[in-house]
Amino acid sequence: MGRARLVLAVDGGNSKTDVAVVSEHGEVLATGRSGPFEPQRRGVAAAVDVVEAALAGLPAGVPARGFDQVSACLAGADLPVEEEALAREFAARGLGGDVVVLNDTFALLRAGASAAWGVAVVCGAGINAAGVSPTGAVARFPALGRISGDWGGGHGLAEEALWHAVRAEDGRGAPTALAGLVTAHFGTATVEELVLGLHFGEVDENRLHELSPGVLAAAGDGDAVARALVERQAEEVIVLAEVCLRRLGLLETPTEVVLGGGLLRARDPLMTSLLDTGFALRAPRAKPVVADAPPVMGAALLGLERLGAPEPVLTRLRAHYDPSAGP
Repeated sequence: MGRARLVLAVDGGNSKTDVAVVSEHGEVLATGRSGPFEPQRRGVAAAVDVVEAALAGLPAGVPARGFDQVSACLAGADLPVEEEALAREFAARGLGGDVVVLNDTFALLRAGASAAWGVAVVCGAGINAAGVSPTGAVARFPALGRISGDWGGGHGLAEEALWHAVRAEDGRGAPTALAGLVTAHFGTATVEELVLGLHFGEVDENRLHELSPGVLAAAGDGDAVARALVERQAEEVIVLAEVCLRRLGLLETPTEVVLGGGLLRARDPLMTSLLDTGFALRAPRAKPVVADAPPVMGAALLGLERLGAPEPVLTRLRAHYDPSAGP
């Protein structure tokens, strides 16, 4: 017998990139991690360099290229042309003969759903959603930020919090605990001091998302401004799921809606209550599920399925990440 075929699974996210080398038998041979996957900011080649950096840290004896299947679910792969460009870069580097690139939302869906279909909403640094019907039809969004109608995610929510904090401090807006949140978190005397630090490049704008847990906490403590932001965020999650379900003709079908990303995995009581109420009103047949399994597992499942792996193999892989999922 020849060697077992190997899958390279990649989950490239806004904060980190995970890789896993998986045999066709569902065994995880090695895993690795590197920095954020940012093709729209740094370019395709630099983004794939991050994947190679993760592979370079794998144990000796584990291959770093030449995989039978590359299953890469990537942030920044928001349009088919972007998926194609990234797939070409993976192939040109000899990483695999069969390369499939999808948006990272599809990894979340496959990791959290009990079947190969459903809807996923990710609310991490950004926000996005995708759905797959039992027939394989797909619903998705461009997810290019405000220019494509998006609102929220950790970074967007924090930007809104800063906006309200500035206005509370200078008198243009209502008083809010968010002003104190901003100054305490960044160690500034005033909110304006932080704003100037951002303006002059003395504070990394990417750090703004660090405020989002504090926004949830302030909302839970009764701050009206923070609560309005969390209500708006919950509404965005619900409408993304609802639209996917409607596009796929699944509003009347019991369907798992997988929720992922830091803002949703936090299981904040207020956010959870708002989502439960919203789904009950707008999509009562939806079955919200918070995904605990890492998205790289979803990418690996997609790769194994492309190789034609039977269900026992998929179960073995799930059991690696969650022993309670084993036979």
